[in-house]
Amino acid sequence: MLSRRSIVLVAAVLAASWSQASARSQTRPGGYILERDADVAKSEPGTHKGGGETIGYSFFAKAQGLKMVFRKRALKPGSGIGYHEQKEDEIYYVLSGRGVMTVDGKSFDVTPGTAVLTRPGSSHGLKQAGNEDLVIMINYEQQPK
Repeated sequence: MLSRRSIVLVAAVLAASWSQASARSQTRPGGYILERDADVAKSEPGTHKGGGETIGYSFFAKAQGLKMVFRKRALKPGSGIGYHEQKEDEIYYVLSGRGVMTVDGKSFDVTPGTAVLTRPGSSHGLKQAGNEDLVIMINYEQQPK
């Protein structure tokens, strides 16, 4: 049978090790989430009533506390993102294909390597052009829900 002194000593050692482990877990940075196209791909109509067929890739949509949105979208021939008002800064980056973007009534061609920053209060839409999919990355900061 353990003496009272042994029990107190064991309890103190356990409490100290738990406290150290807890402090390490609270101060140690790190961790990551890995997602691949095939895991998040979802067939969807063109957003904002843009029409046609698109494939949306909403990366890290279930990540707790993540404010940044990181999306990829493949716009099939004839599809688009409907003209809509912008609520926050949003970046479009063209990976492949061709399209026509309209911002505040002005239309221009977008091709691979084109980056467009749309600002709050502006309006924009995007239409796929040509025979191949228009593949874009979209980034913006989420509004609190």
